[in-house]
Amino acid sequence: MSSVQDLSKATRWFVLLLVSVCISANYYVYDAMSSIKSIMQSELEFSNTAYGWLVSLYSFPNTFLAMSILGGIILDRWGIRKTGFLFVLLCVLGAFFSSYGASPYFSHGGFGHSLVASVFPSISPELKMLMLGRLLFGLGAETSIVVSNKIMVKWFKGKELALAFGVNLAIARLGTAAALILSPVFVNYIHWTSALWAATFLMTIGFVCFIIYIQLDKKYTPKDDKSAKLAEDEVFRLRDIVDLIKNKSFIYVCLLCVTFYSAVFPFQSYCPDLLHNKFNLSIELSGILSSLIIWGTIVFTPLFGYLVDKKGKRASIMFLGSGLLIITHLILSLTYLTPYIPMFILGIAFSLVPAAMWPSVALIVEEKKLGTAYGTMASIQNLGLWAFPIIAGWILDKTNPGVPAGSLDYTYTILMFAGLGVIGFILAYLLRRNEIKGKSHGLELPSKT
Repeated sequence: MSSVQDLSKATRWFVLLLVSVCISANYYVYDAMSSIKSIMQSELEFSNTAYGWLVSLYSFPNTFLAMSILGGIILDRWGIRKTGFLFVLLCVLGAFFSSYGASPYFSHGGFGHSLVASVFPSISPELKMLMLGRLLFGLGAETSIVVSNKIMVKWFKGKELALAFGVNLAIARLGTAAALILSPVFVNYIHWTSALWAATFLMTIGFVCFIIYIQLDKKYTPKDDKSAKLAEDEVFRLRDIVDLIKNKSFIYVCLLCVTFYSAVFPFQSYCPDLLHNKFNLSIELSGILSSLIIWGTIVFTPLFGYLVDKKGKRASIMFLGSGLLIITHLILSLTYLTPYIPMFILGIAFSLVPAAMWPSVALIVEEKKLGTAYGTMASIQNLGLWAFPIIAGWILDKTNPGVPAGSLDYTYTILMFAGLGVIGFILAYLLRRNEIKGKSHGLELPSKT
């Protein structure tokens, strides 16, 4: 057997399922707080700006400690198994600390409460534990996604790579949809903290799935497979980062990644509250409606991934998706048109761009540098995921002085996200123009089969 790509489709797609469940749990944890924002603020008594800081702490280690880049380098040096095990475990620990910090047991003086209370006493112990959990989760989550991306390339390059990425993203976003829908249900029928404990439980299941993947990878990876152990002349060196910076197509993709995802993920953290405030929807319905973004991606991302494999046009697809993103935020910020329409459009945009973006990297970067490339991308992306939740919360507080929760005006906050969409649209245009001029590496061409 020459490589894992020569295995049966059933084996490769089972591997895809295991990894996707792990990443789906990752996404669930990320969005578990989104649709219970107002309840958390009421119970723990913190501001919109504080909520923005809590959300953004996910990205702090990946931005200011360059953990995504370091994680990518570690991945290229250690390999998929060791790196994945370590960083998925950090996800589990992060989810646990968040759940424990919000629990009644901890708030009533449970283990560690007095110690946590003694540090930065102006911040409540509960909020500090939530922040610690978010920080640990972010430390592990982005690198585990980088690991997942490299697994897709290892098992599907030259086969159904874009389709595999599409299916992986679709299953992963089931986690986001489930979080948006189920968190309010847990609040209503059990206790608001049960929404966070459910996230911890699911992340543990994801960790078990990754352990199963490790065993399969050991079984089916040939001992001489270079993806398992690089030859001496292929080991990562610092000049590899310089080579990435010189790659104009890679730079355009990286910058598009940060603007596009900064206009989507931080928006999702505020979207249920926006719908609750502007359209007077219940918390439960707001969560369900927000999940339309995700259901759109679940349906369309695999479809667009299949079309990318067959037809190419990756740069053109990213250009189109970026334009749809602008339309969505302008409708939500400036009109009272039924929110079902912009939510559906955003679901299309959020399918188009990732379906073309992530497999494109494998076409413009050497395989031995893919861990570093995806890590660099994730680190730059996380700069936006760190900054814009804070900016959004700050704008919300500044434009709503003294306004109670439930009556907030989100107009300027959403216009900020529309501005990010405009920048992404320009970057996608430049990438497409670069492709048309023939200076990139075949992003518009179909995949080889």
